[in-house]
Amino acid sequence: MTAPTAPTPVETPAAPPASGPAAGALAVTKGHGTQNDFVLVDDREGDLDLTPVLVRRLCDRRAGIGADGVIRVVATRHVPGVPEEVRGTTWFMDYRNADGSVAQMCGNGVRVFARYAHRLGLWDPQAGPLDVGTRAGVRTVRSTASESGEDTWLTVGMGAVTLPGGRDALTTGGDAQVHVAGLAVTRPGLSVDVGNPHTVVVLAQESDLERVDLTVAPAVEPVPADGTNVELVVPLGERTAVDGTVVGRVRMRVHERGVGETRSCGTGAVAAAAAVRAWGGAQAPAVWLVDVPGGTVRVTLHADGRADLAGPAVLVADAHVDLAALSA
Repeated sequence: MTAPTAPTPVETPAAPPASGPAAGALAVTKGHGTQNDFVLVDDREGDLDLTPVLVRRLCDRRAGIGADGVIRVVATRHVPGVPEEVRGTTWFMDYRNADGSVAQMCGNGVRVFARYAHRLGLWDPQAGPLDVGTRAGVRTVRSTASESGEDTWLTVGMGAVTLPGGRDALTTGGDAQVHVAGLAVTRPGLSVDVGNPHTVVVLAQESDLERVDLTVAPAVEPVPADGTNVELVVPLGERTAVDGTVVGRVRMRVHERGVGETRSCGTGAVAAAAAVRAWGGAQAPAVWLVDVPGGTVRVTLHADGRADLAGPAVLVADAHVDLAALSA
């Protein structure tokens, strides 16, 4: 797929205040990637005690800021137990799900992390890519053109994408059985690892996708030891780009472990594209547009098993949270 050679430069906006206006206040920024939204915290020196309780309260959509998760920007040297390959990075994305649990990775979150790092003056997109440390390894972010070419997206190198069930799972149609509220029968699912666990279920019609009830967590058998995100996808066909690249398209909804249904999931989009391509065989496209309730992202699957995820990342607000009121 051909992209403009010179993406629109991204201006560096003023950074938010580094601390609250008074004791007991926490400076935060709200951002999202295709409406997968996050509370971002600048904690470069690792001073914040980011407890599960604090995360849950910040993510509460009625009594807090409201988000699918919390992203903490922290110097990698302050994070114990990081993977060996991550030790060489300067900045670490400490991501927590809305229920307070620690997550390995978040594809939309990495892009929003990078946009926030730019906002804080920690990264200049024009100077080159940004290596971000995560619990799933190093993720490299670079500026790129959007699908329309009219604005600037960020592309994340998502690392290796694997099918834990191997070819046997493809032969039998999947390596899991998934019951989804709103669907009359249990459907086969394919396990996909994108640094975090996913189970992808393909549906035949968009009407099937619309009637599922993801307020109830899908039941996956066998039960994954660490839980799993569940992606429900409907293939929408293919088109040929002006440069001759064949581009596939799918529509997706997702139930994220520890969160519930979200408007988007970056790693889930990669998992969905990888699963549909694997089911499609050698002739299936390597580039996929994934439509989610919050927008569209682009997934590129490389011959060596790696994937890239491109999409928007937006910062929408700065705030100071009164921690005493938050805990009331």
